[in-house]
Amino acid sequence: MTQLIKKIVLLMLLLVFFTGLTGCSNDKMKDANQSMNLTDDWKAIQQKGTVVIGIDDSFVPMTFRQKDGKLVGYDVDLAKKVFEKYGIKVDFQTIDWSMKETELKNGTIDLIWNGYTKTTARAKTVAFSRTYLTNKQVVVTKKSSEINSFSEMKNKILGVQSGSAGFDSLNLYPNILKNKIQDEEPIQYDSFDNAFIDLNADRIQGLLIDDVYANYFIEHQTNSNSYRVIDGKFKTEDFAVGLRKSDVIMKLKINKAITELQNEGYLKKLNHKWFGEDTTVRNN
Repeated sequence: MTQLIKKIVLLMLLLVFFTGLTGCSNDKMKDANQSMNLTDDWKAIQQKGTVVIGIDDSFVPMTFRQKDGKLVGYDVDLAKKVFEKYGIKVDFQTIDWSMKETELKNGTIDLIWNGYTKTTARAKTVAFSRTYLTNKQVVVTKKSSEINSFSEMKNKILGVQSGSAGFDSLNLYPNILKNKIQDEEPIQYDSFDNAFIDLNADRIQGLLIDDVYANYFIEHQTNSNSYRVIDGKFKTEDFAVGLRKSDVIMKLKINKAITELQNEGYLKKLNHKWFGEDTTVRNN
């Protein structure tokens, strides 16, 4: 009889133990799911009829303001055209570019769409659409500085935008440029416009910047011949739309629309409008 009682007690203790483990596991899974925010927002955006896109409104020619304050640019045109296919209006919100991923995670914005470069680091927290444009990082100098190569930036002051792909590349591949510049640290700016002001005033000797921005900006300056664009060894970059990882349907919708626009010839037309040539990415 004693042996039977011992077995019953043992079984009861084991039952309590495993029930506790299951409860802990369920609680952990529940907390993980809540923290991951697994909601796909496509239906909510459709019902609202508006999608909010986070931008830096000084990034020519992707997204910038004209003198009259009107927002224009390559990404402005493309985003509007993509969501036009779904009957959804686009609300562009200017944000602190260094906080873009945080704004996306918090739900302040629905997308990052502003010459946003795919990187391994960003892919840990952000989902990317298909590539729609390629880019590379270059250094802009004034010809009067007589700087013609990355190596000639030795002990010179370099400017870069905070949170930009250029800033990431600078730190990821320090031997290309970072180890050469003064104090091995760049001067950080909130926008390229402010960086160009300092370049023109000789407060910095070089500006690490997206090729698409550099070419468009210089082309529209009255003293365009006073600048030099230096191509180094940074890898070619891919521009894409940044989304929350949970927004799987929206990613599919954006990819589908971009592909349709490419097949319809709209991307070719858009590239000629802003770059004077067809730079459409065909293989993704």
